[in-house]
Amino acid sequence: MSDALLFFVCLAAALCIRQFIGCAAVVKGRSMLSTLHPRDVMLAVRPPLLYRHIRRGDIVLCRYPGRYWRNLRFVPQTFVKRVVGLPGDTVQISGGYLYVNGVKYTEKFLSARMYSDYGPYIVPEGHYFLMGDNRNNSNDSRSSHVGAVPRNMILGKVEAVLWHQIPSTLDDWGLAND
Repeated sequence: MSDALLFFVCLAAALCIRQFIGCAAVVKGRSMLSTLHPRDVMLAVRPPLLYRHIRRGDIVLCRYPGRYWRNLRFVPQTFVKRVVGLPGDTVQISGGYLYVNGVKYTEKFLSARMYSDYGPYIVPEGHYFLMGDNRNNSNDSRSSHVGAVPRNMILGKVEAVLWHQIPSTLDDWGLAND
């Protein structure tokens, strides 16, 4: 097999895997601390049958409605968030705690309670309520610019972290002087 043919076969296979099975993505922000850190590499498995398997607590890779333009260029932006509300759920934050359908959720992965109250909010059919694990520093479904995310904006469910960034600087450890 010639080198050119091998290259195109590999390229076609990679594109098929990315389109139909899943993709690797790099965490860019701090909204999922302390679960995911900036520069962590995660594996997100794509639909087609994903939507009936999304559960509360899953971490998903998604796009936000209307968030495609950056510096007057079309740039699809992806976000990683945790599913806290399913279609038809009532989501509320009171006293720093998350309540779903009136039940208080103890989320052991959170490092701090939430500062502000929210809701109650009923998640529309075909939508999911997403929040970052760094609840006090996350642009998520609580924002009027984001809201509940339609199912077609969810690109995949994060199944694994392929590379976990080991803190190597004072900033990575949260010890930098600002």
